[in-house]
Amino acid sequence: MLNKNAEALYFSRSPVPFLRGSSTDWTTQHTYFKHIGMYAYRTDVLKKITQLAVSALEKAESLEQLRWLENGFKIKTAETQIETLGIDTPEDLEKANSVLKSYLKFSSGIG
Repeated sequence: MLNKNAEALYFSRSPVPFLRGSSTDWTTQHTYFKHIGMYAYRTDVLKKITQLAVSALEKAESLEQLRWLENGFKIKTAETQIETLGIDTPEDLEKANSVLKSYLKFSSGIG
């Protein structure tokens, strides 16, 4: 979820907001974004956020970005049309490595 300045309001592993009272597929009635998660920090901010205690929302969603938001830090966002692979588990990493190997073989004309 974003504010009008393209800053993150909330991150979730589930679609938010839930459109209450909608009898049809509510996920088609609102714009939802997929999170890619590429971060850049100023040194002073990085020092501060690494000292923050784990927050209640972070525990609930298992998303560290919520710790930063709960402590008043802003996360600027940008929209892209590029599709990406999520890498959150060792299995995801194996899948990404497989896709990369296939791409490298294809682009080099091997195989």
